[in-house]
Amino acid sequence: MVHTQLIVYPHSGTVAKAGAQRMLLAILDTLNARPAPAYFDLALTGGSDTLKALQYMADNTLTDAIDWSRVRIWWADERFVEAKDEDRNAFQARRLLLDHLVSSGMLPEENIHEMGSDTRPPQTVAAADDATDDALLDAAAWDYEHELIATLGPEPTMDLVVLGMGPDGHFASLFPGHAEINEKNHLVVGVSHSPKPPALRLSLTAPLLARSRRTWVFAAGSGKAKALGQVLAAPDNPKFPASFISGTQECIWFTDASAAANLAEA
Repeated sequence: MVHTQLIVYPHSGTVAKAGAQRMLLAILDTLNARPAPAYFDLALTGGSDTLKALQYMADNTLTDAIDWSRVRIWWADERFVEAKDEDRNAFQARRLLLDHLVSSGMLPEENIHEMGSDTRPPQTVAAADDATDDALLDAAAWDYEHELIATLGPEPTMDLVVLGMGPDGHFASLFPGHAEINEKNHLVVGVSHSPKPPALRLSLTAPLLARSRRTWVFAAGSGKAKALGQVLAAPDNPKFPASFISGTQECIWFTDASAAANLAEA
């Protein structure tokens, strides 16, 4: 486990702007240091700060300097809803950045590795029982796990994972009080009865996420202050799942003054 770094910006808006610049530079510098055709594997999630960063990336001139044909996009978690549902992390990332890269010929569509979506009509979803939902989630988790292994090998490793954290201390779709945070035998898990809607989700597991070479967390705003203090106080606390976040070479939390307000008390 690497030492966790904390970078505190004066204002919340700076977190996404700095994150966008740092992401682009990390991709550009890593690809420049690796002989072609080596790839850069980037795992994204949702969250307001991550989505803002993607929007800033779309308008950044560094974006045009990257060989996106050598970048593969993955997801740390996903909402198990229809593919075109606006709740989908992938749908939002496509709208803000990825669709532009694909349509301009910079990013091959096959480099975007989305998690499975729910293909059932809304009325069928509403009427489904837990066993049916769990079976679909397990199948989708199995499919994504095999896609990871087929592409990245038996121990998939990301070059960079970009995460957020909820006010309750969850990250990806690993929530307090849910057994998925302790999963060690699988790379991907289905999550039912999520305390944050939508109820059905998919998530990479904590050991896989911690195996990333670089892990960055964007967590700004006063609503994150209590959880951030607890998360950084002690590692691997299931009551605050984001305390499991780590990386093999780098782990950085990007936050602002309001979110860091309680750190002295932790």
